[in-house]
Amino acid sequence: MLQFSDSLERIGKDPTGRDDAIRHVQVFSGSSHPLLAQKIADRLGLPVAKVVTKKFSNQETCVEIGESVRGEDVYIVQSGCGAINDNLMELLIMIHACKIASASRVTALIPLFPYARQDKKDKSRAPISAKLVANMLSIAGADHIITMDLHASQIQGFFDIPVDNLYAEPAVLKWIKENVPEWKNAVVVSPDAGGAKRVTSIADRLNVDFALIHKERKKANEVDRMVLVGDVRDRIAILVDDMTDTCGTLCHASDRLLAAGSTKVYAILTHGIFSGPAISRINNASFEAIVVTNTIPQDEHMKLSSKIKMIDISPILAEAIRRTHNGESVSYLFSNVPL
Repeated sequence: MLQFSDSLERIGKDPTGRDDAIRHVQVFSGSSHPLLAQKIADRLGLPVAKVVTKKFSNQETCVEIGESVRGEDVYIVQSGCGAINDNLMELLIMIHACKIASASRVTALIPLFPYARQDKKDKSRAPISAKLVANMLSIAGADHIITMDLHASQIQGFFDIPVDNLYAEPAVLKWIKENVPEWKNAVVVSPDAGGAKRVTSIADRLNVDFALIHKERKKANEVDRMVLVGDVRDRIAILVDDMTDTCGTLCHASDRLLAAGSTKVYAILTHGIFSGPAISRINNASFEAIVVTNTIPQDEHMKLSSKIKMIDISPILAEAIRRTHNGESVSYLFSNVPL
C-alpha cells in the first residue's frame, strides 16, 4: 500500500531529472530560427522538444508533435523572417496541434512579429494586417505572446490575450559601453520621427545628447529628402532603430550625419532583415559597424559583410520563459540583461 510520505516524494521528483523551477516546460522550434530555439533551450537546461514539419506535394504544411504535451507549459519559437507566410502558417498549426493535445498553456515566442509594419490604415482601403495576424494567433489557440521591440507598441492592443513586448535596449546599452570607446562623446540619433521615444530613452540612460532625422518618402522603401535636427559635429553618431530592411534609409542617414561633421557612425538595430540590395549598400557605406540582434538568423549576413556585428538576445528570451512559467514579473528585463 502506498504511504502518504512515499506519494509526496514521488510527486516532488521529475522523471526527466529537470530542475523544479522549469518542470513541465516544453520548448518547440519552428523552422524559421532553430539556432535561437536551441540557445534558449540550452540556457534553460532543456532539450528542444521533438517536432517534425514537412510539406506535402501540394505545398500544404504538415506538423507532427513528437512529445506528450498534456498538462505542459508549451513555448513555440518562431520568428517572422525567411518564408514569412509559410512560417506563420507553420506556427498557427503548431499552436493548434499543441492546444488540441491538451497542453495547459501555449505561448508563441515571436522575436520579430510578422506584418508589424502594417499596423494602421494609412491610406484608403489599406489593410491592418498586424491585426489580422493577431486574430489568427488567438483563434489558433495561443494563450500568451512574447515578442521583442514591436514596430508599433499599440499592436499589443490588437490581442485579447497577454502580450509581453520585451526590449533589446538593455543589451544595446551594454554593447555601446563595451564596444564604443568614446561613447560618452556620442550622440544617439533616430533615423525617423517614429523612433524618437526609443532614442531619447537610450540617450537618457547613457546621459548623452540625441538628434533626429526627418525623412520624406515619395513611395515605400525610397527616401526623398532628409533633414537633421540636432548637432553631431565632431562627435560619434549612433543610429538606433527597431528594424532595417533594404537599408536605404540607414545609408542615407549615415551620409547625412557624416556630411554634418560626425566623426564615426554606428548603427544599432533590433531586427536586421537585410533584404534586396541591403548587404551591398552596407559594404559601400561608411559605417564603423552595424549591430543587430539575433531575433532572425544573421550568420549568412555576417559572412557577407564584416561590418555586421551580432548581439545574442537568447538569455533575455530564456529568462522571460522562466519568469512566465514561474509566475514572476518580467518587468526586470525591461532595464536589465540577465547574467
